[in-house]
Amino acid sequence: MLVHVTHVLYFRRSSYYWLCNALDIYCPVQWEYGRLNFNYTVVSKRKILKLVSSGIVADWDDPRLFTLTALRRRGFPPEAINRFCELIGVTMSQTVLDPSALEACVRDYLNKHAPRRMCVEDPVKVTIKNWTELYGDKEFVELTVPDFPADENSTTRTVVLSKELYIERSDFLRDPVPGFRRLTPTQPVGIRYGGLVLRCGDLHVDAENNVREIMVEAEPISTTNKPKAFIHWVSNPLKCELRLYDRLFNEKNPEDCPGGFMAAVNPKSLVVADEALIERSVKGSNTYSRFQFERIGFFTVDQDSEPDHVRVNFTHLNLIIRW
Repeated sequence: MLVHVTHVLYFRRSSYYWLCNALDIYCPVQWEYGRLNFNYTVVSKRKILKLVSSGIVADWDDPRLFTLTALRRRGFPPEAINRFCELIGVTMSQTVLDPSALEACVRDYLNKHAPRRMCVEDPVKVTIKNWTELYGDKEFVELTVPDFPADENSTTRTVVLSKELYIERSDFLRDPVPGFRRLTPTQPVGIRYGGLVLRCGDLHVDAENNVREIMVEAEPISTTNKPKAFIHWVSNPLKCELRLYDRLFNEKNPEDCPGGFMAAVNPKSLVVADEALIERSVKGSNTYSRFQFERIGFFTVDQDSEPDHVRVNFTHLNLIIRW
């Protein structure tokens, strides 16, 4: 076994090229490069195989891994990966980078190309008591909503608003705290794109005193009742399963863990929110279609998705502060 190797001498290359030229055949070009490693994960095929065989991850395309098939399933677009490669360049030495460098390229691309949608991760029902006063006998109204709100020339979609809608449970507090700007028994809130302000009325709770339904009075937004905040919502929604991914390992360098890299596995690297609700415009989306769920983050339609039960993989946070 050779040890203490400091240099590699390519002394046969000249004779190899001489023979190729003498035979008038193509001289192949060799590109040598070092391994690209990421913090909080492993890229060794042997270690990934152990993760798969141990059931820590589902397969080689599990979105928590950094294989190309896994990145595709998680929703990382090829344009963002190519941009990342351009930025870091090619080197013959091993490189270790933080995943945030790649995620930044993904975020920059998706922010321009991923249409917005509304999805409620932990829904609570809201009923508009004075619906007939606002809309008469209509069961619902159709709203035209931009796919890219910051773009004046954005494409649009139709979103339905009805008497019953769903908001995030975290967007309502029975006992408000200082700085909370969303819905409380004494503080109204606006709904995005709906043009309405909701004022809290009666609360329906379950046997454990958890809020099951919020009865509200709605009124059109005006200069005199402009709310402090606007929240996202869904009405007449589809069922949706959110697969929320975190770092696969708790240690920055899993291979340095005293108990081995398997001892550094993060048991909470996958959390499934299977009670989520999403707007119907997502129905029929192709596998790997990417969306930005407002106030939540970027998500990608998974290959396991069904027509009436959408399954999406968490791609990246959109870094919007949720007040």
